[in-house]
Amino acid sequence: MRRASRVVALALLTACGSTADLVIQGGPVWTGLSTGRGRAGAVAIADGKILAVGDSAEIARYIGSGTQVVHAEGGLIMPGFADGHTHFISGGFQLASVDLRNAATPQEFVRRLKEYAAHLKPGEWILGGDWDHTLWRGAPLPRHDWIDSVTPNNPVFVDRLDGHMALANAAAMRAAKVTKDTRDPVGGELPRDTRGEPIGIFKDNAEGLIGAAIPTPAPEQQDSALARALARAASLGVTATGNMSASWANLAAYKRMERANRMTIRVSLYLPIEDWHTVADSVRRNGAGDDWVRIGGVKGYMDGSAGSRTAFFFEPFSDSAGYRGLMRQPESDMRAWVGAADSAGLQIAVHAIGDRANAIILSIYDSVTHAHGARDRRFRVEHAQHLRSQEIPLFGARRVVPSMQPYHAIDDGRWVEQRIGPERIKTTYAFRTLLDTDAPLAFGSDWTVAPLDPMLGVYAAVTRRTLDGKNPGGWVPDQKITVGEALRAYTYGNAWATFNEQKWGTLAAGRFADVVVLDRDPFAVAPESLGTIQPRFTIVGGKVVYRKQ
Repeated sequence: MRRASRVVALALLTACGSTADLVIQGGPVWTGLSTGRGRAGAVAIADGKILAVGDSAEIARYIGSGTQVVHAEGGLIMPGFADGHTHFISGGFQLASVDLRNAATPQEFVRRLKEYAAHLKPGEWILGGDWDHTLWRGAPLPRHDWIDSVTPNNPVFVDRLDGHMALANAAAMRAAKVTKDTRDPVGGELPRDTRGEPIGIFKDNAEGLIGAAIPTPAPEQQDSALARALARAASLGVTATGNMSASWANLAAYKRMERANRMTIRVSLYLPIEDWHTVADSVRRNGAGDDWVRIGGVKGYMDGSAGSRTAFFFEPFSDSAGYRGLMRQPESDMRAWVGAADSAGLQIAVHAIGDRANAIILSIYDSVTHAHGARDRRFRVEHAQHLRSQEIPLFGARRVVPSMQPYHAIDDGRWVEQRIGPERIKTTYAFRTLLDTDAPLAFGSDWTVAPLDPMLGVYAAVTRRTLDGKNPGGWVPDQKITVGEALRAYTYGNAWATFNEQKWGTLAAGRFADVVVLDRDPFAVAPESLGTIQPRFTIVGGKVVYRKQ
């Protein structure tokens, strides 16, 4: 009876002229409304929104002479991927910069910088990089004297891939007036040699010492970087993102792209929490934005990262006697910023990686909630990597979003146990336990810290196989989750985390037609093959923005 009624309703709509602009058929449809497998069916799209989802016979009624028909060829039809945490325009800059991510030796690290510098004009800065010293035998930190002779005419400031540590050459330190007498800033560190001279490494807040000397990119450079990032995202099926630690220049670039009708991703920008007053004033005067570009809220930092040994823990690092990491700013400052931003009605996202950093921010969120009264806040913790067992249930109970990046688990899993020991890793990247305690889990990449490809994140969450191949059964395997759970964290999870669950993140009539068609069905392949699945089509706002060649 229900099926018959639905067919009649569809027929009536068709009779009234509801012809689809585009129909996707020929594969299972996963709506994102549950974590189960997709079912055979099709999707009809009109005026940038989903017109109907149903079986092929029902959707055939929407096909007219002007309807574009897309064939999935057996691949999964699903909501577009949302990446909850990127540094999106920075990713676009990195696509045109030196790539040090897989430089497997110090010698290769130096060679790549030498080769890149040879093509630059004197005075041009070398940025980006994303190096990973854990790949090197003995894991030494790089030093400025490694690269000074090969970059004599170009200031260099290249990031470790986690973004919490960077290497400057002598030219960059001269430009920033950093000397032996420069003090470590609050929330930052400058490692020094036996003579007290900076070795060129700048950790967390110390990165700002060099950052202040780096020329601000011109608007046309911002626009070019954004265009590169949009093309990369479309090729990977990413149709929405949260741009974390965004700048006002980033916001201007997105708005220019939107005015040119070239946006192919929906973006929520999270500006620095210490600027909450300016952000609140902007939202009050101009509104938060629209369905393409909007100010999502503000973002702050509790601590650094495990890779840079600046994550903040209750107990010391296992391989660094007595050292517990650092706070990026005094706890009192964070309490004041969160309270003020919440009073202004802004959504708040705060980076926390170490277990103590996570415990403190959850306590701050709870205090603010009690002080200001109940409302739908959707506080976020970005990363939530290392948690104590007593903090895990608080995410679900208090509806705090653990905004996590599963690829980090299979990367960090190569070395992090050496730093925090066998007990603390049991609740590291606790995807399973968080879901089991009803946490509103949202997934992302942290691009450029990790690859933007969401299927690599799905692979990581489902298999937890570390990148070194040493954990074929999964690293901390009790925290594995299912394909459907991972996909939902990459779709509905991020829609909910940005107050957009009524607009996108699922395939349902009236939602925006942001759809990805994969070249295979992830529910039907071996788990170890998940990371090789690619989009066949990416559709945003009803328009095909990527087609696999």
